[in-house]
Amino acid sequence: MNFWQGRHIRLRGIEPSDAPYFYRWNMDSDRARHLDFVWPPTSMTQVAAWCEEQSKRKLENDAFHWVIEDEHGEPVGSISTHDCYPRGGTLSYGLDVALEHRRQGYASEAVGLVLKYYFEELRYQKVTVGVHSNNEASLRLHEKLGFQREGVFRRTAYTEGKYYDTIWFGITAEEFHEAPISRV
Repeated sequence: MNFWQGRHIRLRGIEPSDAPYFYRWNMDSDRARHLDFVWPPTSMTQVAAWCEEQSKRKLENDAFHWVIEDEHGEPVGSISTHDCYPRGGTLSYGLDVALEHRRQGYASEAVGLVLKYYFEELRYQKVTVGVHSNNEASLRLHEKLGFQREGVFRRTAYTEGKYYDTIWFGITAEEFHEAPISRV
C-alpha cells in the first residue's frame, strides 16, 4: 500500500511536465484572490523553471509541495506545507484545487494524507491554517474537516479594492484522530 494514495487521489512530487497545469492554474485570478493576491502574469518559461526547481527539492525543514492527482493520474491541484516548527510541533499548509475539480473530495483527502504524515510520521502535534474571510469554500472545508476556529486577524487580506479578515483554524493530533478526515 502506498502511504500517499487515498481512495480518490494520490500525492506526488512536482515534475517538470506539470508546468502547463501550474501555468493554467495561475491564470485564474479568482483563485489567486483566495490564496493570496492577483499576481502579475508569468510566462510559461518562468513556470517551467519553477517546476524544474521544485522537482529537485527534497523534504527541507519538513516543508514540501505535492501535486494532487485524481484516480486517473490527472493533476487537479496542489498542497504545500510551510512554517514547519519541529520543536513546537506546529506547521501550516496551503491548498489549491483547480476550479473544475472542486467539490469532489480531493481537497479533504489531500489534507487528510498530509496531516496523517505530519502527525503519525514526523511527530507534529498541531496544524494552523489562515483562510481569507471571502473564501467561503475553504471556510466550509476546514469546519467540515474538524478544524476549530481559533481567531481572527482583522483586515489582513486585500483584494478587489476591499479588506478581508483572515480566519485562523487549528487542529491538534488528538482532534485529527477523532475526526473523519483521519480515515482517508
